[in-house]
Amino acid sequence: MSIETTGIQKDTTRIHNIGYRNYEGPRLGRAYARRSLYSQSLRGAYGLGRSAKSKVLPMILFAVMCLPAAIIVAVAVATKLKDLPLDYTRYAIVTQAVIGLFLAAQAPQSVSRDLRFKSVPLYFSRPIERIDYVLAKYGAMASALFVLTAAPLVILYVGSLLAKMDFADQTKGFGQGMVSVALLSVLFGGLGLVMAALTPRRGFGVAAVIATLTITYGAVSTVQAIAWETGSPGVIKWLGLFSPVTLVDGVQTAFLGATSAFPGEAGPGAGAGVVYLLVVLALVLGSYAVLMRRYRKVGL
Repeated sequence: MSIETTGIQKDTTRIHNIGYRNYEGPRLGRAYARRSLYSQSLRGAYGLGRSAKSKVLPMILFAVMCLPAAIIVAVAVATKLKDLPLDYTRYAIVTQAVIGLFLAAQAPQSVSRDLRFKSVPLYFSRPIERIDYVLAKYGAMASALFVLTAAPLVILYVGSLLAKMDFADQTKGFGQGMVSVALLSVLFGGLGLVMAALTPRRGFGVAAVIATLTITYGAVSTVQAIAWETGSPGVIKWLGLFSPVTLVDGVQTAFLGATSAFPGEAGPGAGAGVVYLLVVLALVLGSYAVLMRRYRKVGL
């Protein structure tokens, strides 16, 4: 109902029946809201459902990730190679710069805009809680990274079968590679969202993500190379604990039979690999805890 008064005459007052009614449709609840937020965030990471300009960078990076795999497959089929020149577990390490750029561009897009435009309280006005928001955003970012890193491995695997390489060896290597990129996606996704959620400014979020991945990897690789040249190979495996990229490299070297990218291939064994795995788990759980604390207040 609404009452409209024109002037001070009582006889000019009119009552309009606007027709408001209570909602009588199905109430889908938190699970539906969480799935919707997850799917929209995942689509948004690749610019789907957004403007054409938003699709350019993620699609270019996706193409750049897949192009080397396609070239390797073409060469392998044409020259009838008996094995792939690049292991499945090595692909993500070699292309980690592209993965870092994708994360730096899309993690702030996922959370920084909600913080900057104060739209988070609107999410919480629905039947959705803080844990639902964090799980949906974390899951979407990890899934987007998994799509980015797993697609080239699928291309390599299909190409190896077309080239009639050994089925058992290729299937084993493909499985190891998929486990490796799944671990990388969860670790990088959490760290990227934490860096992006610390500030509502997208530019600051981009810089923080790049610094977390690129600078730490460059610093650790440099110190590892110095240790190798100065005859201290035993230190190399422990230095790998201080960079997300080398952490993943260490875990897959210790448990997935991968060849280490460390100088002299001085990767960790099973004993040191347990330490690597524990550090990765601590970072994943720590990232989740930081995100939960960041969104503790609805008003932010």
